[in-house]
Amino acid sequence: MTDDTPAPYDRGLEVLRDVYAGDVVTLPDGTMAFNDVMVRSLFDQVWRREVLDVRSRRLLLMGVIAANGQVDTWKIQARAALKRGELTPDELRETLVMLAPYAGYPNVAGLVVPCEEVIGTWVADGSPTWDGDEVSG
Repeated sequence: MTDDTPAPYDRGLEVLRDVYAGDVVTLPDGTMAFNDVMVRSLFDQVWRREVLDVRSRRLLLMGVIAANGQVDTWKIQARAALKRGELTPDELRETLVMLAPYAGYPNVAGLVVPCEEVIGTWVADGSPTWDGDEVSG
């Protein structure tokens, strides 16, 4: 009898693909130690916990990203939130309004234009959504 339970790495990759609406490059297990640990611990263990849903986790993560003024990472999260239907464009904009007094206006101000770029691209692409297997528009 064989155990058909996916390995932690495979479960983590599945969650990683889902969290980022398929917009990720995944590496085979054993390719890079940093990636292996991240997939097994962050995506298999943390993101799979049932206490918070993905949207709540994403909002927390976006707060940390905004506090650090991480433009590229903000764009990745914003795009995934739109594609997964977690946030609308107006809700995404509102996160910046809410975060500015807490994360600092200089940090958040640098995210406004990139956020609008992500929204504009998402709309121009037909507002595609992720169904868990692929993105459809």
